[in-house]
Amino acid sequence: MKFTKMHGCGNDYIYVDGAKEILTPQEKPEVVRRLSDRHFGIGGDGVIFINPSREADFEMEMYNMDGSRAEMCGNGIRCVAKFVYDKGLTDKTSISVISCGKIKYLTLSIENGKVSTVRVNMGSPIFKSKDIPVISDKEEVIGDEIEVAGETYKMTCVSMGNPHAVVFVDEVAGLPLEKIGPLFENHVRFPKRVNTEFVKILDENTVEMRVWERGTGETLACGTGACATVVACVLNGLTKEQVTVKLLGGNLQIQWDRESNLVYMTGPATTVFEGEIEI
Repeated sequence: MKFTKMHGCGNDYIYVDGAKEILTPQEKPEVVRRLSDRHFGIGGDGVIFINPSREADFEMEMYNMDGSRAEMCGNGIRCVAKFVYDKGLTDKTSISVISCGKIKYLTLSIENGKVSTVRVNMGSPIFKSKDIPVISDKEEVIGDEIEVAGETYKMTCVSMGNPHAVVFVDEVAGLPLEKIGPLFENHVRFPKRVNTEFVKILDENTVEMRVWERGTGETLACGTGACATVVACVLNGLTKEQVTVKLLGGNLQIQWDRESNLVYMTGPATTVFEGEIEI
């Protein structure tokens, strides 16, 4: 199987041209687990198959490293744009990509014939508890309390096509994410598990974030998580609508346009290496 290793702010995935490398749906979860293994495989936060699509220019079929399907990845979709443009699968600088039935629209910035950064219209945030989903007697979960490992946290829940719980903390550097991350992910209030963002407010235009992603663990960045974070910040009156999100792997520029209720994410996409592996 031919592959390309790419990352967006350190959120790394293995990219495969699904039109050329044909696997059955039954085969993919095990192949994903093997390829994602950082000791015995290529290593990555998961695998993304780039497929033909009738509804959009391309389909993004994304898997977490544990072999489970994921609905959306903001860093991953930027790399999809770089993959298809740099490899000549399209010559357009505005493309559409569908993932789990939802279409996103991307604008590509080109330097020296290659994609450098990508701006993604990530769509509208979802707030209704049942649609995220999060179990609550409230229609929306904003600044709601949750108990994890004997401590009470306040969280705001947002879906950006996948579920997020945003938790505001005084410091992110010393957080024991390996301990509390899985407890949030598998908490009884999240029937489909959850991605959890731990956020420190630096000023009204800048935040610092660490993320625990369901099915993967802590990653260096999460694009949908950064979007959910800014939405949560605005809902709680903590920042303005255009924010730099500082992640372990780099920075993302996020804007929530309240008038259109659309969230825009701008960030880099980087190719690491290419190769071929026996599966």
